Amino acid sequence: MLCSETYGTPATPGAPPIVLIGGAASSMDWWHPDFCTALAAATRTTVIRYDHRDTGQSPSSPPGRPGYTAADLADDVLTLADGPLHLVGLSMGGAIAQRIAIEHPGRVASLTLIDTTFAAGGPDGLPPPTDRIRDRFSAPPPDWHDRDAAVEHITADIAACAGTVTAAPDEVRDLARRVFDRTTDLAAAHTNHYAVADGRPLTGRTGDITAPTVVLHGTEDPLFPLEHGRALAAAIPGARLVPLPGMGHEVPPRPLWPAVIAEIRRAVDSVPHTTGR
Repeated sequence: MLCSETYGTPATPGAPPIVLIGGAASSMDWWHPDFCTALAAATRTTVIRYDHRDTGQSPSSPPGRPGYTAADLADDVLTLADGPLHLVGLSMGGAIAQRIAIEHPGRVASLTLIDTTFAAGGPDGLPPPTDRIRDRFSAPPPDWHDRDAAVEHITADIAACAGTVTAAPDEVRDLARRVFDRTTDLAAAHTNHYAVADGRPLTGRTGDITAPTVVLHGTEDPLFPLEHGRALAAAIPGARLVPLPGMGHEVPPRPLWPAVIAEIRRAVDSVPHTTGR
């Protein structure tokens, strides 16, 4: 059973909720409660944030031995609520959202993809991660049981991914502390998503997605440079690309919340509210 939280009340009974899908090793804590509250108020529907397996208070596997597949991570999202869902996926969460939209098109009301790349069928020649991010990913892990060491490591990870428009230092440290305090096994959280097998084959392609889609991408993303977002938007029929100036590979920072919330609201408002599966 995944750990999750819900914000807001739908103005229309049965309106599809918004599900926030975090990146690899990311618990629900990365989606700030103030952002969730503001998004729920702007869209007049419910917003769900949750802990992936091996993060926060959701079930955990031994480090290096995930007891689930990438397909299971996608299936998990469908257990959070019945009926159609507005999916907002960041990085790995964007790949999860794409997979759901390909395999279960009837369950996806709209799709917002943030700082992500192709889940399947992407073109050759997209730019690789920058040297800065590759160097950071090769840094040795801390003692994940040492709170101070873990907080420093997470803070340094965030700094390596950040753009020139990013979260304030106090917010970053508060996040790192919350992550440490809420996570059952940080070693598993920072290992297993990168070791997970695909599971069942994904037979479709990102270009098969039919849900209304907006692609939000940081102009300074060092992991998936902006060309990934541009190619993704071009491949999905009818998708829009919205570059986010100054943002790196990160959960949208507070200065960009108004723009991000406006785009998610636009996606939500483009879909008639329906009930049922």
